[in-house]
Amino acid sequence: MDTMVKQSLVVPMKKLSSCVTGVKEREVWARRRAKRGTGGVKSSPPRTGQTSVTRSYQTDLEKESCVDSRMLREALNAQKHAERAAMRDHFRKKYQLSKSSKDTSHLSAAQGKVALPRQLAKLIGPETPAKDDGYSLLSAFQGLNFNMGMLGGKQTKSSTPMSVNGEACKVIDLLIRLLTIEPGWSSLPQTMWSVSVSPSVFQGIQGMCVSVRQAACVRIQRGMCVCPAGTVAGLGVEGVTPARGGPAGRGGGRGLRRFEEIPHTGSSGWLNLVKFWREDRFKLLHKHMERTFNTLGPIYRERLGTQSTVNILLPSDISELFRSEGLHPRRMTLQPWATHRETRQHSKGVFLKNGAEWRADRLLLNREVMMAPAVRRFLPLLDEVARDFCRQLATRVEKEGGKEERGHSLTIDPSPDLFRFALEASCHVLYGERIGLFSTSPSQESQKFIFAVERMLATTPPLLYLPPRLLWRLGAPLWTQHATAWDIIFSHAEKRIQRGVQRLRSTQAAGGGSGGAEGEFTGILGQLMDKGQLSLELIRANITELMAGGVDTTAVPLQFALYELGRNPGVQEQVRGQVKAAWARAGGDAHKALQGAPLLKGLVKETLRLYPVGITVQRYPVRDIIIQNYHIPAGTCVQACLYPLGRSRDVFQDPERFDPGRWGTQESGEGPGGGGGFRSLAFGFGARQCVGRRIAENEMQLLLMHILLSFRLSVSSSEELSTKYTLILQPETPPRITFSTL
Repeated sequence: MDTMVKQSLVVPMKKLSSCVTGVKEREVWARRRAKRGTGGVKSSPPRTGQTSVTRSYQTDLEKESCVDSRMLREALNAQKHAERAAMRDHFRKKYQLSKSSKDTSHLSAAQGKVALPRQLAKLIGPETPAKDDGYSLLSAFQGLNFNMGMLGGKQTKSSTPMSVNGEACKVIDLLIRLLTIEPGWSSLPQTMWSVSVSPSVFQGIQGMCVSVRQAACVRIQRGMCVCPAGTVAGLGVEGVTPARGGPAGRGGGRGLRRFEEIPHTGSSGWLNLVKFWREDRFKLLHKHMERTFNTLGPIYRERLGTQSTVNILLPSDISELFRSEGLHPRRMTLQPWATHRETRQHSKGVFLKNGAEWRADRLLLNREVMMAPAVRRFLPLLDEVARDFCRQLATRVEKEGGKEERGHSLTIDPSPDLFRFALEASCHVLYGERIGLFSTSPSQESQKFIFAVERMLATTPPLLYLPPRLLWRLGAPLWTQHATAWDIIFSHAEKRIQRGVQRLRSTQAAGGGSGGAEGEFTGILGQLMDKGQLSLELIRANITELMAGGVDTTAVPLQFALYELGRNPGVQEQVRGQVKAAWARAGGDAHKALQGAPLLKGLVKETLRLYPVGITVQRYPVRDIIIQNYHIPAGTCVQACLYPLGRSRDVFQDPERFDPGRWGTQESGEGPGGGGGFRSLAFGFGARQCVGRRIAENEMQLLLMHILLSFRLSVSSSEELSTKYTLILQPETPPRITFSTL
């Protein structure tokens, strides 16, 4: 009986071995046969004729051993993850960092029973007195003389030795604690500190160098703090230098400061809103921002009604903001626009969307609007409209203008013509058709559309700081005007879209495809419908937003550009000379001509530096950030203020001077304000920049090129234009410009 039991245990033991080592039972028996093959003894697995009791016992033993092994591994892994999670959770609480859902799940899996090693347990709970027979790194330095000047690798005569039992002990304790932070802690910024410690301090430890991550700011007793400015507040310790960036601005040596300490314009949002209305500050919001920065410094908080923002100015701070925008950048939602879509049951375009839904639609739109192949397709359409504009203007100058020695000249307000040009160009690119706005009698429908866009833009700013749904239910006049303007815009776009759909269907029925005859470009609408990746409802929503945002935002900067060229004749001649040479080399090819005239691009950027269409760019950082030595929590609305940025002497040399050539040297280099290329942000930045950017840039450059080739510009006054803000920046009074034929 004993022999039979022993034999029956052979197979279960082999099963257990294979379960633990990962070697299959078949391979074990093969090796055994190979070893005994020369001796003539055959070894084979147990016969299938074993009793059912033996087989059952063998199977149960095999299952139990595998399950026990797996459960043991899972328990060990859970305990290990829980220990690390407990350490990270401790430091997050201590340094006031955001929690990690992953660490929380690890702790809950261990049911809160985390047995840390003695040294780690003491680190987390030093307030609990306990006998410690283990080795303490901190105690190894007790009684040593510590010279605080040695931390920088140099000793000064004014440095006085300190006992390690005093403040120096706290510095060493700080380094020990920070070393326990995992190097891969993704929630911490990537800035590294290099702390060089003098060898004499540690008696023989040569050149000890400790690299620790910047945990935003590590507060210790008595207010001592290691901060991004590279100093230990209260002690003046040298030798702690950040790997990138410079001083943290005002208060750089005072340690990290709380969000509530950021200078602000008033704690009551509703009182501030009343002041804005009473003093008509909405109309001069850009000037208000400039004055506030001059008073409070490069960062301040502002609350207006339901909105609360942090405003920043310097490019180095703006770059920090954009580094924390995340995969799905989010900007301030224009709630009046969103409420109109919801109450009218319209779909939202990418301008009003967020998250993964925004990203999916935006990637599809980029292919037809932003990419280089798409630009080459619609560039000839823009060039055609720009040529027609200049031909019509030349005819008008000859008929209505006065005769001069060099030709004819005419002084006019070009803003109505520029609005018609922008609408004509937008329709041609978006719908693939001309609507005839350059005729002697433009359609009333188009004039009504332009008026609706102006009314929509003018009524948006006051509605940003009020609950729009409440105004909608109350039928407030301000909301009624805003909604009516949007209804006209949607009606105009709907008619154009229906015409485009009918034209494309008839072309497809004739066998020509959506591209028209011989691949002719029929507009962005046709391209989107041909791809079929967006529904018709989403195409309608995005095309309407592009139409509404592509008229004033192009026509108004052109007014400023023409005025600046008129009052800066030297700049005008410089740009004209380059344009003429590029046009001659290109042989009439608009794309080659633009590539050969970089001053045209600089002209547009310089105009938008002084007169940005939108005066702010907003982001909601996805992680806590530090700007100007102030802690800003994740999810805070932070906006870069472009109007004061473009006129700041801390960022631009001689900012009042209109100089398109400055962008040839400063565009990618470092300037006075730091921050690399974050000086020109009129179209935004990154994945969430203006979706119509390429259309607007090329539209303005082409028109300015043809105007410079045909006319000489002049103005009666060289004073700077007065401006007002109605969601976009525009002249208080449209400038009058004299066009003289060349």
